[in-house]
Amino acid sequence: MERWATFDCYGTLIDWNGGVRAELARVFGDDRADELLDRYHEVEPEVQRDGSLSYRHVMTETMRRLGAPPAEEHGLADSLPGWRAFPEVHGALEEARRRGWKLGVLSNTDDDYIAASQVQMGIVFDEVVVAQEIGSYKPGHKHWEEFFARTRAPREGHVHVAASLFHDVKPCNELGLRSVWVNRLGETAPDDAQPERELTDLLSLPETLDELVAS
Repeated sequence: MERWATFDCYGTLIDWNGGVRAELARVFGDDRADELLDRYHEVEPEVQRDGSLSYRHVMTETMRRLGAPPAEEHGLADSLPGWRAFPEVHGALEEARRRGWKLGVLSNTDDDYIAASQVQMGIVFDEVVVAQEIGSYKPGHKHWEEFFARTRAPREGHVHVAASLFHDVKPCNELGLRSVWVNRLGETAPDDAQPERELTDLLSLPETLDELVAS
């Protein structure tokens, strides 16, 4: 059976919080960066809701709503291609691929961002589904629907890996899909967003995937 692991990218593979916080600190000062990062998490889903904006425009509009000066509204969007991968990501994904897993990305971003992030990770994914292509943002279900339509991957051979309970784990529960939650922030999962496995990083991901779907 063909085995597929799909991933959210930003927050799971690429240090999203680190990238956003660094830009918030540059624009607003370090003393306000943590407060505005929390606010960013609240505002961005509102901007994404109807799926009509590219992620570049979502980031720019969110910065505008946070009060960024006009000359700085585009800075966050411009910074994303340089955001770094978490240190264990390349090795974990290479090992999963060595074990026979195909790798995909389901991301609330744009093609050019994912292309840049694949360079950062040193990984080329077998399938990429981005919001820019499908006009929908997670936690909507269209990313998964599009993935299965393109790949014909067997659902019993699929696992989704993500750091976001809201954007990824909860919709996987709704769709009856297996998920691995990468809980880098020490959060607690609510009853309606329960993963099959919980990890603090990706170091043991290859073994975890093999536990969930035997070769």
